[in-house]
Amino acid sequence: MQIFHFNNGEPARLLPKGADIPETGLVWFDFLRDEAEGWECWAEPLVGVAIEPQHVKDSMSPYHPSFFDGTSEYDMLVFQGLGPNDDPFPIETRTAAFFMFRRVLITIRAEDNVSFHIVQQRIHEGRLKNPESILSLAHTVLDTMVDRYLKIRDPLDQRFTLLQDELLDPDNRMSDWRALLRGRRVVREMESLAESQLEALDSWRRNSFLDCTPHEEIKIKDLVEHVNRVLHHAAGQERDIEAAVQLHFAIVTGRNNRIMQFLTVLSAIFFPLTLITGIYGMNFEHIPGASWHYGFEAMLLALLGIGLGLLYIFRKRRYL
Repeated sequence: MQIFHFNNGEPARLLPKGADIPETGLVWFDFLRDEAEGWECWAEPLVGVAIEPQHVKDSMSPYHPSFFDGTSEYDMLVFQGLGPNDDPFPIETRTAAFFMFRRVLITIRAEDNVSFHIVQQRIHEGRLKNPESILSLAHTVLDTMVDRYLKIRDPLDQRFTLLQDELLDPDNRMSDWRALLRGRRVVREMESLAESQLEALDSWRRNSFLDCTPHEEIKIKDLVEHVNRVLHHAAGQERDIEAAVQLHFAIVTGRNNRIMQFLTVLSAIFFPLTLITGIYGMNFEHIPGASWHYGFEAMLLALLGIGLGLLYIFRKRRYL
């Protein structure tokens, strides 16, 4: 656990564990989920508020979807951010819970939640402007979580472009359309994450017990707009993938049709030749032309002429 104190424009400072809440300024208690069992028993006397048992249970779940639930004394926001891996294949998430009181922010999160590390590094380096309220402090962390979603858009674009190019390349027989379908599952998961985030943020904006200044209202709307950009990007990628997969199967179907057409024409050319040779291969004593000295050569020329004539007709009609 780490305790940060922000006070009237002074540099943020770390408080020792077990310290009381200072009389002025804002305090951020950051708990690691693996070490936070029973955190409410320690926090309730400090904030002077009873925390709902269901909220405590939700905060300890590493897979809880984004959602908001508030009371008359505090807000609870659960938000899913990206995991430590910047590669979206496969996409990993880390859930963090935010408990917002008048002057106190309590967070419960995974140890490898990179977004929290980024914010806390900025605090240690003095690059973070002191927040004006608990809403502003929570917004700083949430904005960092959403920004990481925005940053994976370019890797997603590059990966999908490469997969689509391989899939639609007629000379590439080793393309795996299943990889593109796995990518579609990734963007669908991103869509689902963004939709739940939007619902949670909208509910938080409308139902928070904290007083929201116009400036903070703009910040939250900007956060919602960023999540919307992630949602729209994921939806656009899914449409592109669907189109690429359908085009791939259309190309495969067209290629198979051309092969079948070629084999059909080939069969049509050889069918009369096979019929004639079959007739003259019968074991009858009297077959016209069988006793002719040049009968074999004449029959070969006739077969060649029929074959070339059919080939000319089919090529003229563009069957080949």
